[in-house]
Amino acid sequence: MQRVRTASRQAPVHKLGDSQMSLSPKFKVASMQSSTLLDPSLEYELSMRGEQLIPGLPDDIALLCLLRAPLNEHVAYKTVCRRWYSLFGNKEQFFTCRKELGFHDPYLFVFAYQKCTGKIEWKVLDLIKFSWHTIPSMPCKDKVCPQGFRCVSIPNEGVLFVFGGVVSDVDCPLNLVLKYEVDKNRWTVLKKMITPRSFFASGMIDGKIYVAGGNSANLFELDSAEVLDPKKGIWCPVSNMETNMSSYDSAVLDGKLLVTEGWFWPFYVAPRGQIYDPVSDKWADMASGLREGWTGSSVVIYGHLFVVTEHERTKVKVYDKETDSWDVVLGPPLPEQIRKPFCVNCWEHNIYVVGRNLHVAVGNIVILYPSDASERKWRFEVQWEIVDAPGTLFDLTPSSAQVLFA
Repeated sequence: MQRVRTASRQAPVHKLGDSQMSLSPKFKVASMQSSTLLDPSLEYELSMRGEQLIPGLPDDIALLCLLRAPLNEHVAYKTVCRRWYSLFGNKEQFFTCRKELGFHDPYLFVFAYQKCTGKIEWKVLDLIKFSWHTIPSMPCKDKVCPQGFRCVSIPNEGVLFVFGGVVSDVDCPLNLVLKYEVDKNRWTVLKKMITPRSFFASGMIDGKIYVAGGNSANLFELDSAEVLDPKKGIWCPVSNMETNMSSYDSAVLDGKLLVTEGWFWPFYVAPRGQIYDPVSDKWADMASGLREGWTGSSVVIYGHLFVVTEHERTKVKVYDKETDSWDVVLGPPLPEQIRKPFCVNCWEHNIYVVGRNLHVAVGNIVILYPSDASERKWRFEVQWEIVDAPGTLFDLTPSSAQVLFA
């Protein structure tokens, strides 16, 4: 288990994972058949020998114990015996068993790259046991710029999508679409986007994935947008944006896609921002306070837009749509161990910030209810905890982070 530190001495230490305790799998001992584990011929041979998964325990109980084993230990575990090899030697089979038995634990999937070589890879942090493992490489032949991709996930289904990208040497955008499924532990190439693009906006609304703007060839900014139905695998165009724009960050709030281009040096011109409503299929300009104060990576928690600013050692802030302004979230700033560039995601009331060398800060957001009944404005507080990455990840830089359950 990785060492967990509290970022502020005044903040109480919370054990990560407590909020998921209600998600523990129900015991389906009677319905679990040992044939789920092994191929029939090997199962018959081992059953004839009386070989148990764990000596002294019924196989169904033993299986429930073994399916909780951290993935980084599987290489060692599969050397114990042939039945353990059958279970731990195949991640697809392992996660299929977990899914059948109702396991539903959170994992943080981090899209990272080596700064010197540009090699891209996915690293996965078990948010219960704080152990890291690797998934198969994406089927991407070209040398690409990691920041040009966009990632969207369906957490409860254990599905991850990767879109677009750009070939590094020639600045050629891609219309690549890849899908990763945790229970199958493999990538699938899907139907390409209508328009190749990089550095664009993306988000999921009502089960459909929207992409908009971005860069085309020769860094020309796009105004086109399109939508993917993941179940049908079909892309369809939607209304164009009101301006050509690449995206610095985007978020889905109140059923709408918010897109901002972010600030550019020397900050003479305020950033542009667009909001897409899929119900009316129309774009509108973003309120000035929202786009001008959007100075970092965003997440949506409790129906509010939070931003972890790009400026180190600054505090998280939250947008107040009634006043078109930003409020500082109470609590300590982002821990100093988290260095730029970092990426941000969330699940329920937790913010996950992955920094250079893949150190992770977990920020727990709590609502401070007003003491005065006449005060309607919500206030929030954050407390940070650090999950130190092992030394083997010291040369990795994050580009995206997604939470999936498996």
